[in-house]
Amino acid sequence: MKKLVTLFMVTVLASMAAKTVLAADTLADVKKKGVLVAGVKDSLPPFGYVDEKTRTIVGYDIDFINAIAKKLGVRVELKPVTSASRMPQLQESHIDIIAATMTKNPERAKQVDFSHTYFFTGQKFITKKGTVKSLKDLEGKKIGTAKGSTSEQNVKKALPTATVLSFDDYPQALLALEQGKVFAVTTDEAILAGILAKAPNKARFEIPRVQISDEPYGLGMRKGDKHFVDFVNKTILDMEKSGEAARIFNKWFGPTTQFHLQRNFKITAGK
Repeated sequence: MKKLVTLFMVTVLASMAAKTVLAADTLADVKKKGVLVAGVKDSLPPFGYVDEKTRTIVGYDIDFINAIAKKLGVRVELKPVTSASRMPQLQESHIDIIAATMTKNPERAKQVDFSHTYFFTGQKFITKKGTVKSLKDLEGKKIGTAKGSTSEQNVKKALPTATVLSFDDYPQALLALEQGKVFAVTTDEAILAGILAKAPNKARFEIPRVQISDEPYGLGMRKGDKHFVDFVNKTILDMEKSGEAARIFNKWFGPTTQFHLQRNFKITAGK
């Protein structure tokens, strides 16, 4: 019996060690295969969406992935993910990194390792103009958001009397708002600005000054993938120092864009 227990423990430890080695090999593997596979959004401007002219996925998140790949000397392969599918895709090794508007929080940090914060925003709402002045106006209402998002969790805490309807993506939630099926749509302000800018009847809607959370975005990597995490963190810190990170922000959120926001953050170590 003791031999069986010992053999079992050795097998478990060997398995754990193998997983640790695999997790730590992403940087070397990416260099070896010559391609960085990134999970990104493909219908969420300006973070990740299909450009109508080029039919390629472009956006703020994609520019960061391109910069990391350039530093690695490899090409990029983009794989569309949803809020619900992005972590399973990473854990099952279908992608090497997540760049998909993913908020850093303690629960997710148990499953993936995050980079330093490369974007910062806050959770708000899209509503019909003039209908919401305070959080109280949203109590007891139907509110749309995306499955598997922190927005889904945050709104349930902030508005326990509301009915939260979860959709596969935010454009679907906005359609429900246009059709009167929900009273409001909630997620991060930067995402709301992106989907509202693309709405055909955007003049009917607004983003009231009602915020329920802070949302720091991180690039997600496999747990224990230290070499890769360190490389990504150094790269984005260098991008901040050189001004490249600010240039990417201005490209997508600057005053001449339809998604205009103020850059109220800097990429710093430990955040």
